[in-house]
Amino acid sequence: MGLFDKLKQGLQKTKQLLQTDIRDLFKTGEILTEEKLEQFFARLIRTDMGVPAARAIVDELRTKHMGRTVVLDEIWQTVKDKLKLLLKGDGQNTWDPNFPLAPLKLAATGPTVILVAGVNGVGKTTSIAKLANLLHKAGKKVVLAAGDTFRAAAVEQLTMWSRRIGCEIVTKPSGSDPAAVAYAGCVRALEMGADIVVVDTAGRLQTQQNLMKQLEKIRRVLGDRIPGAPHEVLLVLDATTGQNGVSQAQKFSESVACTGLVLAKLDGTAKGGVVVAIRGQMNLPVKYVGLGEQIDDLEVFNADQFVEALFSGE
Repeated sequence: MGLFDKLKQGLQKTKQLLQTDIRDLFKTGEILTEEKLEQFFARLIRTDMGVPAARAIVDELRTKHMGRTVVLDEIWQTVKDKLKLLLKGDGQNTWDPNFPLAPLKLAATGPTVILVAGVNGVGKTTSIAKLANLLHKAGKKVVLAAGDTFRAAAVEQLTMWSRRIGCEIVTKPSGSDPAAVAYAGCVRALEMGADIVVVDTAGRLQTQQNLMKQLEKIRRVLGDRIPGAPHEVLLVLDATTGQNGVSQAQKFSESVACTGLVLAKLDGTAKGGVVVAIRGQMNLPVKYVGLGEQIDDLEVFNADQFVEALFSGE
């Protein structure tokens, strides 16, 4: 199954919500009224794309179609075009979905260090395994640093995945300083000439200040060992959390300057619009999306394909 088909399947709930709303509200041959636009605005909010994005889409419809006879295909095209613009922001999110490294800022020399963070239960460790698999299959030598030392199960899980993928992993005993694991991961990557280091961290709520400080320490230690590291700070978000994801992105970005998002569990939500909200409010691009439970179910995010899948036929 290709990316477009996976997106169509994964976005099924959001797609049904949007397309049903458009069909219910906009009838071919009727005149487009302000009342219809406001009703559509309310329904867009249900996809969790946020007020600014929903308002921008409705404003675009008002400008182009207000007072005119409804032609459904034209309404859909206007919504799609505006969504693509909102998602692309400054021109990103148009990466080639067939090139797994396309979204990443790679180090000019030496290993590229990717720090991965997120709140508890978002699917962070699994997303890291999927990312490592994607990069390994692209021919890159990958080292995992199992920095979630609070949960023995997380280390065991990542170790299992590393064996399946065929990549190196660095671990330390339960309760060890996570920054020490991150440092050791960098050392090992330099020793073996690895291309990429992916550093796992313990899940933490964005309100837990002591744990957020710990995350800042990990970031500093990475930079001490490899100049310029981390080159990417990816925040894993659970798509089903909707607007709560915006708050998470804000707090984590304040602590560790997030460079992009991995949106997990996009296949299980009607709140796929949160992608648009975070892009608009945080200027943080979605770099990868999780579209299932299997190790291969992580894809490079592409704004054009995302929107086309959202409005595709069954």
